[in-house]
Amino acid sequence: MTVCYAMPPVRGKLTHGAPLAPLVWFKSGGAAEYLFEPADVDDLASFLYALDPSVPVMGLGLGSNLIVRDGGVPGVVVRLGKTFAKVERLDETTLRCGGGASGILVSSNARDAGIAGLEFMRSIPGTVGGFVRMNGGAYGREVKDVLIEADVVLRSGERRTLALDDLGYTYRHSDLPAGAIVVGATFRGHPGEPSAIQAEMDRIAAAREESQPLRSRTGGSTFKNPDGHKAWQLVDEAGCRGLRKGGAQVSEKHCNFLLNLGDATSADIESLGEEVREKVKAKSGVMLEWEIQRVGVAK
Repeated sequence: MTVCYAMPPVRGKLTHGAPLAPLVWFKSGGAAEYLFEPADVDDLASFLYALDPSVPVMGLGLGSNLIVRDGGVPGVVVRLGKTFAKVERLDETTLRCGGGASGILVSSNARDAGIAGLEFMRSIPGTVGGFVRMNGGAYGREVKDVLIEADVVLRSGERRTLALDDLGYTYRHSDLPAGAIVVGATFRGHPGEPSAIQAEMDRIAAAREESQPLRSRTGGSTFKNPDGHKAWQLVDEAGCRGLRKGGAQVSEKHCNFLLNLGDATSADIESLGEEVREKVKAKSGVMLEWEIQRVGVAK
């Protein structure tokens, strides 16, 4: 990437050519042309307002559901830090959460506040900003089931609060426009006993540990579950369990997870995913859709 844009002044941290591999679960991929870690919402909004409208912007959470291509990401990658990770109880059933708060932090605060119904967020390996954007979910629940509203900063720098119906949620998808950054969200559960909430969180954690390769370099669930099917089962039936390409492999523990065995490039990982899609299509007639986001340019 050779284009250098004039960057507006910031109070946070703005880094040119920032490596992204250390920030994503796959530990692969190129650099961000610019990585912006805003000091607060005002810093983010004023930066986006002043930034040349032609410069692309994307948000980065924990980097769990993401392939960053080896040529890096043009434009600006926005990463929300501790300022955006606060969780506040509004009433006996409602939490207001910053866009940088993790699913574990949200569910733990809900437990402490006696708010049930948010336990599933314990198993979402991301931040509020990420799983609000993609309607993240697990164990039978999705963000759309508990979201009241989301606070966003649009690519133009305009701040807006969007109600649930404004987000156009479908399975693992929202209608949030490109470049919009989710800086906060309000979730509603129902009254519950902290001990029962913790027990459910423990059950979810144990189920994940048993079925998923959590200690590997992976990106989480690779493909969306097609209507009437389980993606992992289609992958398995197509003979792809353990399939390798370069340093990438289909997990033998859970077929809907791709792994970086240590030296995989992002091209290896994405190419393996495409090979799996073709094999599944040939076997079952179903063309799997990527759930993992793939961003940036090939090297």
